[in-house]
Amino acid sequence: MRRLESIVSPDDPRVLQFRLRERELRPRRVPQRVLKGRSDHELEQHPDGLFVAEGDLVVERALAAGLRPHAALTDASNPAAVIESMPADVPVYAADQEARRMLTGLGVALNVIALFERPAPLDPHDLVRGSRQIVLLEEVDNPTNVGTVARSTVALGADALLLDRVSSDPLSRRALRVSMGVSLSAPHARVSDPVAQIDRLTEEGFVVFGLTPSIAADDIENHRVAGERKTAMVLGSERRGLSDEILGKVHHRVRIPMRDGVDSLNVAAASAIAAHVLFRRD
Repeated sequence: MRRLESIVSPDDPRVLQFRLRERELRPRRVPQRVLKGRSDHELEQHPDGLFVAEGDLVVERALAAGLRPHAALTDASNPAAVIESMPADVPVYAADQEARRMLTGLGVALNVIALFERPAPLDPHDLVRGSRQIVLLEEVDNPTNVGTVARSTVALGADALLLDRVSSDPLSRRALRVSMGVSLSAPHARVSDPVAQIDRLTEEGFVVFGLTPSIAADDIENHRVAGERKTAMVLGSERRGLSDEILGKVHHRVRIPMRDGVDSLNVAAASAIAAHVLFRRD
Protein backbone atom coordinates (compact mmCIF):
# COMPACT_ATOMS: atom_id res chain seq x y z
CA MET A 1 0.00 0.00 0.00
CA ARG A 2 1.34 3.40 -1.02
CA ARG A 3 2.30 5.78 1.81
CA LEU A 4 0.35 9.04 1.60
CA GLU A 5 1.29 12.38 3.15
CA SER A 6 -1.81 13.82 4.80
CA ILE A 7 -2.78 17.41 4.00
CA VAL A 8 -5.25 19.20 6.26
CA SER A 9 -4.98 22.77 4.99
CA PRO A 10 -4.78 23.93 1.36
CA ASP A 11 -2.18 26.43 2.60
CA ASP A 12 0.23 23.64 3.54
CA PRO A 13 3.51 24.67 1.84
CA ARG A 14 4.07 21.13 0.57
CA VAL A 15 1.15 21.40 -1.84
CA LEU A 16 1.27 25.04 -2.91
CA GLN A 17 2.96 23.81 -6.09
CA PHE A 18 -0.44 22.56 -7.26
CA ARG A 19 -1.61 26.18 -7.36
CA LEU A 20 1.04 27.27 -9.84
CA ARG A 21 -0.19 28.81 -13.08
CA GLU A 22 0.93 27.52 -16.48
CA ARG A 23 3.62 30.15 -16.84
CA GLU A 24 4.96 29.44 -13.35
CA LEU A 25 5.24 25.72 -14.08
CA ARG A 26 7.80 26.27 -16.80
CA PRO A 27 10.65 26.61 -16.59
CA ARG A 28 12.04 26.05 -13.08
CA ARG A 29 15.32 27.23 -11.62
CA VAL A 30 16.00 29.69 -14.43
CA PRO A 31 17.26 33.21 -13.59
CA GLN A 32 14.72 35.99 -14.09
CA ARG A 33 17.05 37.73 -16.54
CA VAL A 34 16.69 34.70 -18.83
CA LEU A 35 12.90 34.76 -18.60
CA LYS A 36 12.49 38.49 -19.23
CA GLY A 37 10.76 39.28 -22.50
CA ARG A 38 10.19 35.65 -23.51
CA SER A 39 6.76 34.40 -24.55
CA ASP A 40 4.95 31.43 -23.02
CA HIS A 41 5.71 29.42 -26.14
CA GLU A 42 9.43 30.18 -25.92
CA LEU A 43 9.43 29.19 -22.26
CA GLU A 44 7.72 25.95 -23.17
CA GLN A 45 10.78 24.94 -25.17
CA HIS A 46 13.04 25.18 -22.12
CA PRO A 47 13.81 21.60 -21.00
CA ASP A 48 13.33 22.42 -17.33
CA GLY A 49 9.66 22.62 -16.39
CA LEU A 50 6.48 20.88 -15.31
CA PHE A 51 2.97 20.24 -16.60
CA VAL A 52 -0.25 19.21 -14.86
CA ALA A 53 -2.13 15.97 -15.50
CA GLU A 54 -5.69 15.96 -14.16
CA GLY A 55 -7.76 12.83 -13.54
CA ASP A 56 -7.05 9.10 -13.57
CA LEU A 57 -6.95 8.66 -17.34
CA VAL A 58 -4.59 11.55 -18.08
CA VAL A 59 -2.25 10.55 -15.24
CA GLU A 60 -2.27 6.94 -16.46
CA ARG A 61 -1.43 8.04 -19.99
CA ALA A 62 1.39 10.28 -18.77
CA LEU A 63 2.92 7.34 -16.92
CA ALA A 64 2.38 5.05 -19.92
CA ALA A 65 4.21 7.59 -22.09
CA GLY A 66 7.24 7.18 -19.81
CA LEU A 67 7.04 10.66 -18.31
CA ARG A 68 8.44 11.28 -14.86
CA PRO A 69 5.98 12.36 -12.10
CA HIS A 70 7.13 15.12 -9.75
CA ALA A 71 4.30 14.96 -7.15
CA ALA A 72 0.67 13.89 -6.91
CA LEU A 73 -2.42 14.87 -4.96
CA THR A 74 -5.24 12.41 -4.35
CA ASP A 75 -8.47 11.88 -2.39
CA ALA A 76 -7.76 11.08 1.26
CA SER A 77 -10.83 8.85 1.67
CA ASN A 78 -10.62 7.07 -1.69
CA PRO A 79 -7.09 7.28 -3.15
CA ALA A 80 -6.80 6.83 -6.91
CA ALA A 81 -5.48 3.42 -7.93
CA VAL A 82 -3.00 4.98 -10.38
CA ILE A 83 -0.82 6.32 -7.55
CA GLU A 84 0.35 2.76 -6.89
CA SER A 85 2.12 2.91 -10.28
CA MET A 86 4.23 5.91 -9.36
CA PRO A 87 7.89 5.60 -8.35
CA ALA A 88 8.42 5.21 -4.61
CA ASP A 89 10.40 8.46 -4.32
CA VAL A 90 7.57 10.60 -5.73
CA PRO A 91 5.60 12.31 -2.92
CA VAL A 92 1.85 11.60 -2.98
CA TYR A 93 -0.33 13.90 -0.89
CA ALA A 94 -3.86 13.15 0.30
CA ALA A 95 -6.51 15.76 1.11
CA ASP A 96 -10.27 15.99 1.42
CA GLN A 97 -12.50 17.24 -1.36
CA GLU A 98 -12.70 20.87 -0.24
CA ALA A 99 -8.95 21.23 0.21
CA ARG A 100 -8.32 19.72 -3.24
CA ARG A 101 -10.92 21.98 -4.82
CA MET A 102 -9.30 25.07 -3.30
CA LEU A 103 -5.83 23.96 -4.34
CA THR A 104 -6.62 23.14 -7.96
CA GLY A 105 -9.16 25.88 -8.62
CA LEU A 106 -11.51 23.37 -10.25
CA GLY A 107 -15.23 23.39 -9.50
CA VAL A 108 -15.12 19.61 -9.11
CA ALA A 109 -12.28 18.08 -7.11
CA LEU A 110 -10.80 15.28 -9.22
CA ASN A 111 -9.60 12.24 -7.31
CA VAL A 112 -6.05 12.68 -8.59
CA ILE A 113 -3.92 15.44 -10.03
CA ALA A 114 -0.20 15.10 -10.71
CA LEU A 115 2.72 17.28 -11.69
CA PHE A 116 5.02 15.75 -14.30
CA GLU A 117 8.37 16.80 -15.69
CA ARG A 118 8.01 18.15 -19.21
CA PRO A 119 9.53 15.95 -21.90
CA ALA A 120 12.44 17.31 -23.91
CA PRO A 121 11.30 19.19 -27.03
CA LEU A 122 11.34 17.10 -30.21
CA ASP A 123 13.15 18.07 -33.40
CA PRO A 124 10.50 18.80 -36.08
CA HIS A 125 12.81 17.51 -38.82
CA ASP A 126 13.09 14.10 -37.15
CA LEU A 127 9.35 14.08 -36.52
CA VAL A 128 8.56 14.72 -40.18
CA ARG A 129 10.96 12.04 -41.38
CA GLY A 130 9.32 9.44 -39.15
CA SER A 131 5.69 10.28 -40.00
CA ARG A 132 3.22 9.77 -42.82
CA GLN A 133 0.18 11.76 -41.66
CA ILE A 134 0.88 15.18 -40.16
CA VAL A 135 -1.21 18.07 -38.84
CA LEU A 136 0.32 21.57 -38.89
CA LEU A 137 -1.34 24.36 -36.88
CA GLU A 138 -0.92 28.06 -37.57
CA GLU A 139 -2.01 30.48 -34.81
CA VAL A 140 -4.47 28.08 -33.14
CA ASP A 141 -4.14 29.76 -29.77
CA ASN A 142 -7.13 28.28 -27.93
CA PRO A 143 -5.97 25.32 -25.77
CA THR A 144 -9.40 23.66 -26.02
CA ASN A 145 -9.10 23.65 -29.80
CA VAL A 146 -5.53 22.35 -29.71
CA GLY A 147 -6.51 19.52 -27.36
CA THR A 148 -9.54 18.57 -29.45
CA VAL A 149 -7.55 18.70 -32.70
CA ALA A 150 -4.97 16.36 -31.16
CA ARG A 151 -7.59 13.92 -29.90
CA SER A 152 -9.59 13.85 -33.14
CA THR A 153 -6.80 13.74 -35.69
CA VAL A 154 -4.71 11.15 -33.85
CA ALA A 155 -7.81 8.96 -33.54
CA LEU A 156 -8.28 9.27 -37.30
CA GLY A 157 -4.71 8.55 -38.36
CA ALA A 158 -2.38 11.47 -37.61
CA ASP A 159 1.15 10.44 -36.62
CA ALA A 160 2.37 13.83 -35.45
CA LEU A 161 1.38 17.40 -34.68
CA LEU A 162 3.43 20.46 -35.65
CA LEU A 163 2.62 23.85 -34.12
CA ASP A 164 3.87 27.34 -34.80
CA ARG A 165 5.06 29.60 -31.95
CA VAL A 166 1.63 31.19 -31.50
CA SER A 167 -0.43 28.02 -31.17
CA SER A 168 -1.35 26.85 -27.69
CA ASP A 169 0.61 24.30 -25.67
CA PRO A 170 -0.66 20.71 -26.16
CA LEU A 171 0.49 19.98 -22.59
CA SER A 172 -1.45 22.81 -20.97
CA ARG A 173 -4.05 21.75 -18.40
CA ARG A 174 -7.04 22.50 -20.59
CA ALA A 175 -5.56 20.96 -23.74
CA LEU A 176 -4.72 17.76 -21.86
CA ARG A 177 -8.18 17.61 -20.30
CA VAL A 178 -10.04 17.85 -23.60
CA SER A 179 -7.62 15.55 -25.41
CA MET A 180 -8.05 12.95 -22.62
CA GLY A 181 -4.28 12.72 -22.50
CA VAL A 182 -3.86 11.84 -26.19
CA SER A 183 -1.41 14.76 -26.52
CA LEU A 184 0.96 12.82 -24.28
CA SER A 185 1.34 9.91 -26.67
CA ALA A 186 1.11 11.90 -29.92
CA PRO A 187 4.53 13.30 -30.90
CA HIS A 188 4.48 17.07 -31.36
CA ALA A 189 7.02 19.79 -32.05
CA ARG A 190 7.23 23.53 -32.53
CA VAL A 191 8.28 25.12 -35.83
CA SER A 192 9.60 28.67 -35.97
CA ASP A 193 8.42 29.30 -39.53
CA PRO A 194 5.26 27.43 -40.64
CA VAL A 195 5.58 28.79 -44.18
CA ALA A 196 9.07 27.34 -44.56
CA GLN A 197 7.76 24.12 -43.01
CA ILE A 198 5.56 23.60 -46.08
CA ASP A 199 8.73 23.48 -48.20
CA ARG A 200 10.27 20.93 -45.84
CA LEU A 201 7.17 18.77 -45.99
CA THR A 202 7.25 18.94 -49.78
CA GLU A 203 10.92 17.92 -49.80
CA GLU A 204 10.00 14.90 -47.69
CA GLY A 205 7.35 13.82 -50.21
CA PHE A 206 4.21 15.06 -48.45
CA VAL A 207 1.09 16.24 -50.26
CA VAL A 208 0.04 19.34 -48.30
CA PHE A 209 -3.59 20.44 -47.94
CA GLY A 210 -4.70 23.81 -46.56
CA LEU A 211 -8.17 23.96 -44.98
CA THR A 212 -10.13 27.08 -45.91
CA PRO A 213 -13.85 28.00 -46.11
CA SER A 214 -13.26 29.88 -49.38
CA ILE A 215 -15.75 28.97 -52.10
CA ALA A 216 -12.84 29.02 -54.55
CA ALA A 217 -11.24 26.02 -52.81
CA ASP A 218 -11.76 22.41 -53.94
CA ASP A 219 -14.32 20.16 -52.29
CA ILE A 220 -12.27 18.07 -49.88
CA GLU A 221 -14.10 14.92 -51.01
CA ASN A 222 -12.39 15.26 -54.40
CA HIS A 223 -9.10 14.48 -52.68
CA ARG A 224 -10.16 11.29 -50.94
CA VAL A 225 -7.39 8.92 -52.03
CA ALA A 226 -6.82 5.45 -50.63
CA GLY A 227 -3.31 4.21 -50.00
CA GLU A 228 -0.19 5.09 -48.10
CA ARG A 229 0.65 8.54 -49.49
CA LYS A 230 2.34 11.02 -47.17
CA THR A 231 -0.25 13.62 -46.26
CA ALA A 232 -0.12 16.84 -44.28
CA MET A 233 -3.03 19.14 -43.53
CA VAL A 234 -2.70 22.71 -42.29
CA LEU A 235 -5.29 24.48 -40.15
CA GLY A 236 -5.42 28.12 -39.10
CA SER A 237 -6.90 30.31 -36.41
CA GLU A 238 -10.60 30.73 -35.73
CA ARG A 239 -10.40 34.45 -36.45
CA ARG A 240 -8.72 34.63 -39.84
CA GLY A 241 -7.99 31.10 -40.96
CA LEU A 242 -4.74 30.34 -42.75
CA SER A 243 -2.47 33.20 -43.73
CA ASP A 244 -2.05 34.12 -47.40
CA GLU A 245 1.57 32.98 -47.15
CA ILE A 246 0.53 29.49 -46.10
CA LEU A 247 -2.26 29.28 -48.68
CA GLY A 248 0.25 30.28 -51.33
CA LYS A 249 2.49 27.35 -50.41
CA VAL A 250 0.10 24.41 -49.95
CA HIS A 251 -0.45 22.01 -52.83
CA HIS A 252 -4.24 21.98 -52.51
CA ARG A 253 -6.70 24.42 -50.95
CA VAL A 254 -9.67 22.40 -49.78
CA ARG A 255 -12.99 23.23 -48.14
CA ILE A 256 -15.66 21.22 -46.36
CA PRO A 257 -18.99 21.74 -48.18
CA MET A 258 -21.63 23.37 -45.95
CA ARG A 259 -25.19 24.54 -46.33
CA ASP A 260 -25.88 28.14 -47.31
CA GLY A 261 -25.72 30.62 -44.46
CA VAL A 262 -22.97 28.81 -42.55
CA ASP A 263 -19.55 30.14 -43.44
CA SER A 264 -17.25 27.87 -41.44
CA LEU A 265 -16.79 25.22 -38.79
CA ASN A 266 -14.88 25.36 -35.53
CA VAL A 267 -11.26 24.42 -36.30
CA ALA A 268 -11.46 21.33 -34.09
CA ALA A 269 -14.59 20.05 -35.85
CA ALA A 270 -13.05 20.79 -39.24
CA SER A 271 -9.88 18.90 -38.31
CA ALA A 272 -11.85 15.73 -37.54
CA ILE A 273 -13.74 15.82 -40.84
CA ALA A 274 -10.59 16.57 -42.81
CA ALA A 275 -8.61 13.81 -41.10
CA HIS A 276 -11.39 11.32 -41.88
CA VAL A 277 -11.15 12.21 -45.57
CA LEU A 278 -7.42 12.85 -46.07
CA PHE A 279 -5.87 10.31 -43.72
CA ARG A 280 -7.71 7.23 -44.95
CA ARG A 281 -5.59 4.12 -45.47
CA ASP A 282 -8.00 1.83 -47.30
